[in-house]
Amino acid sequence: MSEKKAVILLSGGLDSATVVAMAKEQGYSCYSMSFDYGQRHRSELQAAERVARQLGVVEHKVIGMNLGGIGGSALTDDSIDVPQAPTTGIPVTYVPARNTVFLSLALGWAEVLGAQDIFIGVNAVDYSGYPDCRPEFVEAFERMANLATKMGVEGQSLRIQAPLQMMSKAEIVQAGSRLGVDYGLTVSCYLADADGRACGKCDSCRLRAAGFAAAGMADPTRYQ
Repeated sequence: MSEKKAVILLSGGLDSATVVAMAKEQGYSCYSMSFDYGQRHRSELQAAERVARQLGVVEHKVIGMNLGGIGGSALTDDSIDVPQAPTTGIPVTYVPARNTVFLSLALGWAEVLGAQDIFIGVNAVDYSGYPDCRPEFVEAFERMANLATKMGVEGQSLRIQAPLQMMSKAEIVQAGSRLGVDYGLTVSCYLADADGRACGKCDSCRLRAAGFAAAGMADPTRYQ
């Protein structure tokens, strides 16, 4: 029987760490991919490497690019402040085309590996309102992937799996804890310091803290 491989987008945060554990539970050999894309801090990349080691991925790859070159996001442009209070609409922390670019590169690696599954930790319940986290986006990308690749044309269907899509943050925390994810290794904060300590005020920190509280579990996040 041939090895069942999956490429998994691993940001170093809570959601993507959970997705790695879910893929492993389903019997996939996991190949994780992170991106040094010009984000505000490298703490999340260090977290991704820790998570990859803890969960025993086969290979962890970091791809460099400069999304700061097009700007338009508080996560890649230091002149735009990261909000530390709830906002309405699509927040300034949205990074234009980020998930489209990331999934495209994961798609390329999947073809090289012969992996028919790509996992992404997007969520449409407890999330920040990003348009590239919606089910419609995931479904559209999967259709495109099967049109644009040698694998798809030759009948090896590619699947974009988003297992957290309709889960609350509390449900995600509970699922990952059951699968042995060490959330103390992860970094979710938009404004984490060099040691990975969280600000406790940004949207990502608020969603994370609320998830642990709703799950009735201790939050291992280290704060500044």
